[in-house]
Amino acid sequence: MSGTRIPRVLSIAGTDPTGGAGIQADLKSIAAVGGYGMAVVTALVAQNTLGVRAVHVPPTDFLAAQLHAVSDDVRIDAVKIGMLGTTDVIRTVETWLDRVAPPIVVLDPVMVATSGDRLLDSEAEAALRALVGRADLVTPNIPELAILAREPRAADWAAVLAQAGRVAEHYDVLVLAKGGHLGGAAAPDALVSGGASGTEAAVVEYPATRIVTTNTHGTGCSLSAAVATRRGLGATWTDAVAESKRWLTESIRHGAELGVGHGHGPIHHFAGLWERGGTTTRPVVAEARDEGCRRTDGGPASIG
Repeated sequence: MSGTRIPRVLSIAGTDPTGGAGIQADLKSIAAVGGYGMAVVTALVAQNTLGVRAVHVPPTDFLAAQLHAVSDDVRIDAVKIGMLGTTDVIRTVETWLDRVAPPIVVLDPVMVATSGDRLLDSEAEAALRALVGRADLVTPNIPELAILAREPRAADWAAVLAQAGRVAEHYDVLVLAKGGHLGGAAAPDALVSGGASGTEAAVVEYPATRIVTTNTHGTGCSLSAAVATRRGLGATWTDAVAESKRWLTESIRHGAELGVGHGHGPIHHFAGLWERGGTTTRPVVAEARDEGCRRTDGGPASIG
């Protein structure tokens, strides 16, 4: 990272006290792939690897205060949006986006629980569809893609790609279509952009083999945050997705090493980073400005 500008990436999402999803996963993802993470909380979620127990949504005026506190002081290079939950929360974020106009916006539309239950009422779903138009990239899973399209759930990969193309064209947004909910040995993803009227959508596919593991908690949060960060580093959308998927794959493979929880555990966000770079600090040559902290008798420098 020497000599490379570090992107400042803001996550707007709910919490996960076990650290596997939500803003906790986003901050780990942003750091793991080379960004500086910041977070604004939309909801306090009492959950663990077995499920959600309770959700508390703070007043939207406090949400707005958080958002403005960050953007009034820090230049934001990219935004990742996750759980919003209510119409008022969605509209508060939308108003802030219109005011600040961050250069990169990635929306992970949290609309369907793992159980298959819909998390938003019809008014909130409509508000979230409107928010899609403010994003550069949207990253729905298959059930969420169907809701955005106002269509039945796609039954196979070809139908997923076709539905993603319609969503991309309708909202003028890039869609990262994800095949994880299809089942089977393959777990492909694809970056889909809407074609002009009467033309086919452009599709870049990312083939992948399904990893057999229960450590899949927070994969959607983590992937979208990583893509936003890689894009903030200057990668094209195509390359940002490709690199983020490579990072996510190694993180999923090593998730079980963490030994966290009894249900669907988290991924290991730093597995590859730790393996390649380690966690032990290394001596460095002292800069001239540090000379005053050195001892001349050969003993350790004092810190004060």
